[in-house]
Amino acid sequence: MSRELKGERLEKELARLAAMHEYENAHADVRFIAGIDEAGRGPLAGPVVAACCILPKDAVILYLNDSKKVTALRREALLPEIQEKAIAYGIGIVDEKRIDEINILQADYEAMRIAVQKTSAMLQAKGLADAPGLLLNDAVTIPGLEIPQESIIKGDAKSVSIAAASILAKVTRDQLMEAYDAQYPEYGFARNKGYGTKKHIEALKRLGPCPIHRRSFIGHFV
Repeated sequence: MSRELKGERLEKELARLAAMHEYENAHADVRFIAGIDEAGRGPLAGPVVAACCILPKDAVILYLNDSKKVTALRREALLPEIQEKAIAYGIGIVDEKRIDEINILQADYEAMRIAVQKTSAMLQAKGLADAPGLLLNDAVTIPGLEIPQESIIKGDAKSVSIAAASILAKVTRDQLMEAYDAQYPEYGFARNKGYGTKKHIEALKRLGPCPIHRRSFIGHFV
């Protein structure tokens, strides 16, 4: 991807990325800083997915940004680069049944805790640490964790660690929904990713829910 940018455009992109290291640089004494973000809080169907990611402090990943500001093709291209350059990362997935059981907020927190646990396990497997030293979160404080946390409003656009986590979570969830589309093609999950588009709602009203619909989300439609 670096060959796409040269000269002034490359300098501008590098400056943007340098600015996104602000929160990581503010904690220079912390060896392993992890960013956390989630995808899938609002859809009518499918799981919520959270990711936790620790990048090297000198990491340069061109075009890294809040997943909502990056095209689907760019996100797909960024995924393997993030996975390759990350010191450690983890993905937490909580399905629609669990969402209905404990509500979406608690399911979101549960997915984040799973992501942190998996990241900690990767650190341990590499003999680096027992857990991250600090969590940078996108506008939340996760209950049930002893690791220090910092909540950053719109953090996925301000922190490289959170931005990387947002890409990991979004691409993972999109891929899951595309796989579900093959099982339940009538609902258009490959296109809408479970969100309540007009065509999705029309199919839901006509056919009723499929196994991956969140029953607690669809009461207005069925």
